[in-house]
Amino acid sequence: MSSADKPLIDKQVIEEACEWSIMHGVAFKNSDGTARHCPFSIAPMTMKRKVFQHIMKVTPLLTKLISKVSEDHLFLQSSLTEMAKADQFFERLMAIHQEIHGVDGEQTFPARQPLLLMRTDYMDDRQQGAKVIEFNGIAAGMGPFGQRITQLHQFMKNQWPEVYTDWVEEPESYVADNFCLEQLAEGIAHAAHKVKAEFDVSGQPTFLMVVQRGEDNVYDQHLLEVALQGLGVRTLRRTFDQLASELYTGENKRLMLKGIGAIDLVYLRAGYQHIDYFAPALGEDICCQTLSQTRAFIEQHNVALNATISQQLATSKTMQMILTMMPEQAFSRWGFNPEEVRLMKSVLAEMLPVNKESIDWFSSRADKTAWVLKNQGEGGGHCVFGEEITERLSQLKPEEYEAWALMQRLFPHERERPTLAVRDGEITEIDDLISEIGLFTAYFNGKPVAGSEGLAGYLVRSKPAKENEGGIHSGQGILDSITLTD
Repeated sequence: MSSADKPLIDKQVIEEACEWSIMHGVAFKNSDGTARHCPFSIAPMTMKRKVFQHIMKVTPLLTKLISKVSEDHLFLQSSLTEMAKADQFFERLMAIHQEIHGVDGEQTFPARQPLLLMRTDYMDDRQQGAKVIEFNGIAAGMGPFGQRITQLHQFMKNQWPEVYTDWVEEPESYVADNFCLEQLAEGIAHAAHKVKAEFDVSGQPTFLMVVQRGEDNVYDQHLLEVALQGLGVRTLRRTFDQLASELYTGENKRLMLKGIGAIDLVYLRAGYQHIDYFAPALGEDICCQTLSQTRAFIEQHNVALNATISQQLATSKTMQMILTMMPEQAFSRWGFNPEEVRLMKSVLAEMLPVNKESIDWFSSRADKTAWVLKNQGEGGGHCVFGEEITERLSQLKPEEYEAWALMQRLFPHERERPTLAVRDGEITEIDDLISEIGLFTAYFNGKPVAGSEGLAGYLVRSKPAKENEGGIHSGQGILDSITLTD
């Protein structure tokens, strides 16, 4: 066989890597009940140590900020009311928020105890350094996968050292520790045990995960459940449909589930999009009323909760824009000093509201390649790029402007050498891979409950630079890990 005909990598290597992935739960569920491995890189990306340390330093501050904003109900309502009028889904969220906290944001009866499990996503821009892409405060998933892919790359290094060396960006670089699964589980278990202890009853605390109907990302969730079970927490799974008829109120505002008893912690892996509340079988006159009221019902009980309605509002794109544009002195509202504010501002990319002035400016003078147009949607497929922005802006009605924002587009460093992506057991060589790094944090009742200052590991998703959508589900993204270099 000539060198030109030689395969990029031995078939046995790929088979073992894919089998390791499925064996350790790094997989999606197929419609027939079988599993397929998640797409992954064969070796890690490299990041400058000082950049990684910088985002590790600033992320706990950002989590503290979002935690405080999410409990500043008057600020949320005064800041986001116009956006809610322009976005049907957020209009529903704001209505629930007003139902729970009053139309003036000053109602204080809710007994729920906020558990903020946030993933702050960054890209390391070539010119401006690491900047925040977005805050994820609800259904911020794949943390367990982040730890597992770090372990997969360690497996590759030990089992197939020559292959690993061939494809890793910096063979001598240091692997960044990632204990995301354990640290998220510890933060959740801490909150569940705290709530349980308030009622002075024996037995395990009970954790309820609210999931989507028929979803395929179940193994990521089950990994977290297994870790929680190891920490003495009972775990349950239900959809909003099921909960609509199964929840009731116990003594001392405890949340109760038929056939189970008291619930100590509710973790939402659903509820971030309109379809999660859509129940055509109920024949509702007002769409999504029953299931969204189920969410409101949960929040009016003494239960640890991620995510609260307030947390979802506080991590919206519009709130990200507001905080980005806010003058430094305004952050004193939440107790931040000027040095802390400057540190947070250092990672907030420029954002602009959509209005007549910004549309005119963008259409006539802006560099179209330097911006991204975003709505409030979570997950992939909600961003508009390049010349398509002009077309989309021209289609928007004035009453829709508040639901959109312009954000500086980031151009992260590409890997200096090609790597291999593995998807559905097949390999693809990619020579322009770029990465997005999500740092997890855990706060309970406004205090850190995981790792150092609430830090709880990371998730890396990489994609070809030419691809706009980098989601593992919805785009060309692959799971990745980090090595650090000076």
